[in-house]
Amino acid sequence: MLNVVLIHPEIPPNTGNIGRLCCAVGATLHLVKPLGFRIDDKSLKRAGLDYWEKVDVRVWSDLDEYLAGVNPDKVVLTSSHRGEIYHSVEFRLDDHILFGAETTGLPADLYERFPARAARIPVDHSKVRSLNLSTAAGIIVYEALRQIGRLPGTSG
Repeated sequence: MLNVVLIHPEIPPNTGNIGRLCCAVGATLHLVKPLGFRIDDKSLKRAGLDYWEKVDVRVWSDLDEYLAGVNPDKVVLTSSHRGEIYHSVEFRLDDHILFGAETTGLPADLYERFPARAARIPVDHSKVRSLNLSTAAGIIVYEALRQIGRLPGTSG
């Protein structure tokens, strides 16, 4: 249905929370190495609670390996600085929504490589640099599900 892609995630609880989100909505979670933790990290599983085993997780050895297997038309980049406001981006079934590392975001060259769709969550940059990664993932994923008519627990 949807694919949530974490490029070089660094903080285990964020990944655990995003894993729980993916489990709740039926999305696949892609983790692109290097990771800032081990998959068996206790804090990762604690954030995902007992749901971690139910999450459809795919781990990629690096960004090149991941990108080689994805349809470029399905890639949606995310940012707090670039792109259209997230609700203006047209999300489609089977999209791959890419989120960058907590401290650095997505690599800049991805915006040149995939210029078609970038979703921006507006924030007041005079107060904060960005939202927490798991918060941002929740905002974008639920908007995508709303657009494609796949909100869980609803008829449409």
